[in-house]
Formats: sequence, C-alpha cells, structure tokens
Amino acid sequence: MQAWIEKVSKMFEMAFITEDRWKLYLSGLGVTLKVALLAAVLGLAIGTIVALMKLSTNKQGKRTIWSYIANAYIDIIRGTPSVLQLLIMWFIIMKSCKNGVLVAVLSFGINSGAYVAEIVRAGILAVDKGQTEAGRSLGLSKSQTMLYIVIPQAIKNVLPPIGNEFIVLLKETAIVGYVSLSDLTRVANQVSSRTYEAFMPLIGAAVIYFVIIKILTILLNKLERRLRKSDNR
Repeated sequence: MQAWIEKVSKMFEMAFITEDRWKLYLSGLGVTLKVALLAAVLGLAIGTIVALMKLSTNKQGKRTIWSYIANAYIDIIRGTPSVLQLLIMWFIIMKSCKNGVLVAVLSFGINSGAYVAEIVRAGILAVDKGQTEAGRSLGLSKSQTMLYIVIPQAIKNVLPPIGNEFIVLLKETAIVGYVSLSDLTRVANQVSSRTYEAFMPLIGAAVIYFVIIKILTILLNKLERRLRKSDNR
C-alpha cells in the first residue's frame, strides 16, 4: 500500500509540481473558460434571433422565408459534428485567420446557436397565448408584444436549459486543440508526452472538468429552485 502511495505521489509531482506544470493547467483552464463563455454569449444572441426567425409568419399566418432559413440553419448545424464544423471554420472559412480563439468562439457560438434557438422557441411557445392577445388588445404591435410581454416571461422558462447548454458547450470545447489552442485537454496531453505517463495528467484534467461542471450544476439547481418558488407565489 505504501509503495502504491509513493508511486501515485511521484506521478502527481511529475504531472503538476515539476517545472510548475500546474501553471499549464491553469492557463489551459483559462482558455477553456474563455472560449466557452464567449461562445455561449454569441450562441445566445444567434439562438434568440434564429428562434424569432423560425416563429415569424406573414399576415396570412404562413411561414416566411426567414423561418425557412432558420430551419435550414438548425438542421445543418445539428446534423453535423461540432468537430467537423470547427475544422471547416479553421481550414476553409477562416483559412487566413490564425487567431484560434476567434475561430473557436465563432464555431462553437454558431453551433450552440442552433440548440439555443430551439430552447428559446420552446420557451416562447410556453407563454400563454392570452398574453399575446392582451398585448395586441392594448394597441401594441406584434413585434412590441413579443419584445415587451412574451420574451420577458419566456426568459424564466429558458434559463435552466440555457444553463445546461452552457455545461455541454464547456465540455465540447475539449476539441479546440484542433485549432492549435492549448486548452485544458491539450495541456493534459502535452504533459503526458513530457512525462511519458498518461494516467495522472488525464485524470487531473478530468477532475478539474468535473469540479467546474459540478459547481455550475449546483448553481443551476439553486436557480431552478428559486424560479419554482417564484412561480408558487
């Protein structure tokens, strides 16, 4: 048992302590969080716009060209792997750009936007139709009713699933090493190649991901409980 403990301690020292390698993990975590946060903001903006496009109808109640464009966007993005989208963005669309963070944020933001669009659309549809009718009866236009009455109520419906989407996005950023970014996962691989030992670097990265996501999950659960309490008042 003592020999095993000494072996694990040595592996931990090589993976995190030697040459201040813990700083590499800290830097990698910063890249991961930076890409995830910026992509989440971009995805939320794109998703909201696409959701409104998908719900758009003309005066006759028929779908508009914007709704067809939104459907095509959602189908294409959700129907292709995120790693493939990242590679297309890096090697084709933004071939001349060598800013890996920008490429990753755009790629993951566009990817997340497709999923956020469906979340926002479901949240809007969950608002009672009577709210829309009340807004129109007050003399508000269709767009004003959506902006001032429907969307504020829909926000409460979409906050928990949006939080879950961010957690998924955070884990998906583990592939940004394809665009030469030293995120948490790539740092673990780099340390493994230096120490010739994969166990501790990879397990360490997994633990860091787990802790971050666990904290986010706890915060989301608290948010959901508060929202339920406000609904019961």
